[in-house]
Amino acid sequence: MAALLLTNANVLDPDRGVILEGHHVRIENERIREVSDRPIAAGAAETVDLGGRTLMPGLIDAHVHVALTTMDLAGMTRKPAMLVAIEAAAIMKRMLHRGFTTVRDAAGAVRGLAMAVERGLIEGPRLFYAGRALSQTGGHGDFRPLDDQPTVCPCAVFTSGISHVADGVASVRAAAREELRQGSSQVKIMASGGVASPSDPVWNVQYSAEEMRAIVEEAQGWRTYAMAHAYTPEAITRAVEAGVRTIEHGNLIDEPTARLMAARGAFLVPTLVTYFKIDELGRQLGMPAVSMRKVADVLDAGLASLERCRDAGVAMGFGTDLLGETHDAQSEEFTIRARVLPPADVIRSATTVNAEILGRTGELGVVAEGAVADLLVVDGDPLRDISVLTGQGEHLPGIVQNGRWVVRRLD
Repeated sequence: MAALLLTNANVLDPDRGVILEGHHVRIENERIREVSDRPIAAGAAETVDLGGRTLMPGLIDAHVHVALTTMDLAGMTRKPAMLVAIEAAAIMKRMLHRGFTTVRDAAGAVRGLAMAVERGLIEGPRLFYAGRALSQTGGHGDFRPLDDQPTVCPCAVFTSGISHVADGVASVRAAAREELRQGSSQVKIMASGGVASPSDPVWNVQYSAEEMRAIVEEAQGWRTYAMAHAYTPEAITRAVEAGVRTIEHGNLIDEPTARLMAARGAFLVPTLVTYFKIDELGRQLGMPAVSMRKVADVLDAGLASLERCRDAGVAMGFGTDLLGETHDAQSEEFTIRARVLPPADVIRSATTVNAEILGRTGELGVVAEGAVADLLVVDGDPLRDISVLTGQGEHLPGIVQNGRWVVRRLD
């Protein structure tokens, strides 16, 4: 692969929350080989003068659902798998063009999508996927109609495109092993009720401590971890004490639970933009009335949860959790969080914190020697005006992924 030399760049360092002016970056074989405040010999490298624009790491979204291509989740079961794959590819391409060079899928995406990105068959972010989530009967991953004919069997696992409905230690072990066998990057647990599912209130605590510990144990056996959908202090506490590494959403967290998370080194991945979009558009896009009523339980609490976790010292990643027709609102998460957090903290969540969640510290989320060359050229300074990261990439005249230009409008 040809080398690339980017000169006259103002490099954003997320960890320190500063801009390093007048720097130069040399890229070779998909990696950053040198970052310097002195001129670098170009050799055979293509040289591009960034003209003092900001150069920052590619963004990471740690909670997406690229394969949930409509907000009408009941309708997802009637979509042909091939159609869903093609729709997911289009969603992923738009994510990449918004500057998200890596995403972690929290249920629905499978190995084939990740392979398609790796092989260059589709244009999209690097994909870490959970496969199917694990849900108890009547849990957040159980989308069967409430009047469906029940089949109660202690050994049964009901599988859909997004989840395994499994009860009991033996069944959840089998379900976790199946996802890990298929290469899932992490295991997803539904640990509380949720907005989109039909049968469970948000406050419902799901899975016993024994079941969750079994799932965590299986993930650790594959040298990975469990992530858990959880809103309430009771659900978050049970998950963290069982060894879950990342808590998704967490809108209703209280101060003692935030302190517990900090003490255990657990991460929180808030996803505020999805509630705003469900509240705004859910009814007209097919979200059922029961879900519209439940979104009110978590919408207003989201910003307060950021403040509680910040004050307790919880490391917070960046997630969006958007569904179907609302995926293009992904970057609005930046400005929502900036209502209560400094831009540097928000940017850090979408770069170095998420890289740590993924186990890729030093490789992703930084402009540093040895890191993967995922880079954004930004018109403007995101530390002063975070809105330059919003929209559909209008302020990103350059996007580099794995050392190759994805977007190049620098002229």
